[in-house]
Amino acid sequence: MRPAQVFPAGAWDVAKEIDQVLIDYDRRFRRRILLTTVSGREILIDQPQAVRLREGDGLAVGDGFIRVRAKPEPCMEIHAHDEGELVRIAWHLGNRHLPVQLLGERIRIRADHVIGDMVEGLGGHVDLVDAPFDPEAGAYAGGHQHHHDDDDDHRH
Repeated sequence: MRPAQVFPAGAWDVAKEIDQVLIDYDRRFRRRILLTTVSGREILIDQPQAVRLREGDGLAVGDGFIRVRAKPEPCMEIHAHDEGELVRIAWHLGNRHLPVQLLGERIRIRADHVIGDMVEGLGGHVDLVDAPFDPEAGAYAGGHQHHHDDDDDHRH
């Protein structure tokens, strides 16, 4: 199967869901990839440009949709005693260009013991979890999470 189009979460009719595909973070930004759905069907995503698939997106196939699900993976959830402390930790994570998922009073990142030690050194707390990781796209993403140094001349 080849999806005709990728629809963002909320922009497709969930009543027409026919299957799901679980994809980890590393495999959700691709131009071309062969995936296997939960029910065992193969689906080939083959787009002219790379697309960033997010939790809840719909892949249009025939009269139905295949729902994109973020596959659980080893993550760390970071929390702090107060907002100011959490903002300071977020600044340090951003300074390292780490992808982060903002969850209200928590920040989710991929598991990394070195970063976990840094967070605890800054006064934060780290909980290890297996969870879907769906980070922010970023200010310069242009639809995806990557920024390339050669794009600097093309900023608006």
